[in-house]
Amino acid sequence: MFSFLRTVLAAGIVGASLGACATQPPPRAYPLKDFFRNPERGYFRLSDDGQTLAFMQPTSVDGNPARMNIYVQPLQGSQLVGEPRQLTSETARDISNYFWKGADVVLYQKDFGGDENFHVLAVNAKTGKITDLTPYEGVRAGIEDDLEDDPDHVLISHNQRDPEVFDVYRVNVHTGAAVLVAQNPGNIVGWQTDHAGKVRAAVASDGLNTTLLYRDDEASEFRPLITTDYRTSVSPAFFTFDDKKFYALSNRGRDKLSLVVIDPANPDAEEVIFTPNLVDLDGAAFSRKRRVLTLASYQTDKPQYKFFDAETEALNKTLTARLAGYDFVIQGANRDENKFIVAAYNDRTPGSRYIYDATADTLTKLADLNPAIPEADMSRVQPISYQSRDGRTIHGYLTLPAGRPPKNLACVVNPHGGPWARDGWGYNPEVQFLANRGFCMLQMNFRGSTGYGRDFWEAGFGQWGLKMQDDITDGVQWLVQQGIADPKRVGIYGASYGGYATLAGVAFTPDLYAAAVDYVGVSNLFTFMKSIPPYWKPMLDKMQDMVGDPERDRERLAATSPALHADKIRTPLFVAQGAKDPRVNKDESDQMVAALKARGVDVEYMVKDNEGHGFHNDENKFEFYEAMEKFLTEHLKP
Repeated sequence: MFSFLRTVLAAGIVGASLGACATQPPPRAYPLKDFFRNPERGYFRLSDDGQTLAFMQPTSVDGNPARMNIYVQPLQGSQLVGEPRQLTSETARDISNYFWKGADVVLYQKDFGGDENFHVLAVNAKTGKITDLTPYEGVRAGIEDDLEDDPDHVLISHNQRDPEVFDVYRVNVHTGAAVLVAQNPGNIVGWQTDHAGKVRAAVASDGLNTTLLYRDDEASEFRPLITTDYRTSVSPAFFTFDDKKFYALSNRGRDKLSLVVIDPANPDAEEVIFTPNLVDLDGAAFSRKRRVLTLASYQTDKPQYKFFDAETEALNKTLTARLAGYDFVIQGANRDENKFIVAAYNDRTPGSRYIYDATADTLTKLADLNPAIPEADMSRVQPISYQSRDGRTIHGYLTLPAGRPPKNLACVVNPHGGPWARDGWGYNPEVQFLANRGFCMLQMNFRGSTGYGRDFWEAGFGQWGLKMQDDITDGVQWLVQQGIADPKRVGIYGASYGGYATLAGVAFTPDLYAAAVDYVGVSNLFTFMKSIPPYWKPMLDKMQDMVGDPERDRERLAATSPALHADKIRTPLFVAQGAKDPRVNKDESDQMVAALKARGVDVEYMVKDNEGHGFHNDENKFEFYEAMEKFLTEHLKP
């Protein structure tokens, strides 16, 4: 349960009215690469003792394209001293994630060509020695607990023994020696440690029902505490500070997720700590040093917070005053919790990163993430809502191109992936790039999106290509009715489930869109279900209940698989796919493109052999967005 404060803090700003974006002349078109390139320096992390700063920056090794690699630099107070020292030399892909283990070791993850079979590696920050802690081919690994009080070990879960399930090992970060501490009997889909790093709880699933398991110590057997169907969530977050009870996010008997405390001695009685009024709770945070609950986070139109701790609330007020006009997130802290990495941002900029030294009360800037893009020239992201045809309120975000009247615009509808996720407010380089090119952008949280309660989520079950798609279509109609969109110049672009929604949009409402971009999207619900990664198989029954059973719901799945209705598509289409995508197999795009080409329809198709579920290498991102810009400009004429 690696954490510093587990804290996410923010201060809000007031959005502009719909017409405000037209008060200034349109800004110039900024270079595409400036929107999508990696930052010159970013992803800052503090060592446990607060004496060293780690960060990533793009580095070219032996003439290869620059990749994000890890550097370290000494700190005195909040000031950097000396020169940065490079710790890693990755050449194939950016490092995906990293963090400190104590003061001397940095742990990081990497996969191979986007296959998402992540390895966990340790690099000694003093000697530079790198040890692969999970040197197994075709195995997916992740960190369960950083064991902050154990200087030599971490808990890592991986599926080396059985590709479908994950066991937990205590691994020596210096030697890679591993000891099994929790073997998966075949039905565990999640593990939970206590504050001492002991594996004390687990979530088991038979596909449709979920059981929360508990044990008093690692020598005991797990026993069932709570069993629910998968529609009811009781998700352990962290233990109380005496390690006898635990905090959880639960919607038992409620529509919305709440923060509760559960006593294993009486698991059916929940002590409700906090319930947001309109939306689900996203998470909760605690101070490891002071052993107190600090805050709960949730998201309405913008991020919101409930504070439980006076010291955390005072920190929030201090940073709010220093960073007026920006939201902020605390991204890390030292073990003493008196130095913090602070990320300040808003809807028009990825912003800046700072060190806040609470002892000295100083806020020191580390970097501006994207100084090439002026915040003042970007477009405001405005929360909106509209009514679906059957009376549901659909929340979303509208981004109008700066300096242009909000009338008869070329617009791009951008449904999110998941689909069990949601769009939120903040900086999005895709949205700002297309707005800078003159497009209005509409993002919507169609039914089935998470965050709006169980009823709204369940309303999407069995509705791929049906009511979920109607919510997107109704968003287009709302744009037209508002006079914002020119109905002849509306495009649709989405990735993953958003790619499915793109294909469904042009297959089932062929007159609605003038251009479509499908990025790693599902095209055939039958083949999609057959090609999921092995570690998704324990959840296959749940997936089939939520999306559709290939036998029981054969007619509906056939009716809502765009690849089986390619004969209806006449909208210009651009498809992009990673060859090593483990979630949406390349065959999903191949069969869609083949079906269109068999009709003589010209479809643009981009495949990258060294990418997976989305493009991550800079050169591939640049090529994709350049092709997308050209395609949308040609067909929508912004």
